[in-house]
Amino acid sequence: MKQMTLALALVSTLIGAPAHAGCQVEYKAKRDNPLELFYDVAQISGPCTVAAASEALQSRLAAAGLTLLKVISVTDT
Repeated sequence: MKQMTLALALVSTLIGAPAHAGCQVEYKAKRDNPLELFYDVAQISGPCTVAAASEALQSRLAAAGLTLLKVISVTDT
């Protein structure tokens, strides 16, 4: 459990965007070997749509060794 909390904190730090970003995205992601599942919220800039959020998050998550599973919601902030 401690490792998962640490991993979530690391992912949040890597994915976080400036506070003035215009879109808040809830998503699920995974890492294989061993399987780890993640739920998090990130800020993205640009259009606040599921398609734009998916595109923006895929590259950020890949840099952290994660695969985007699903964008749950997008909220314009």
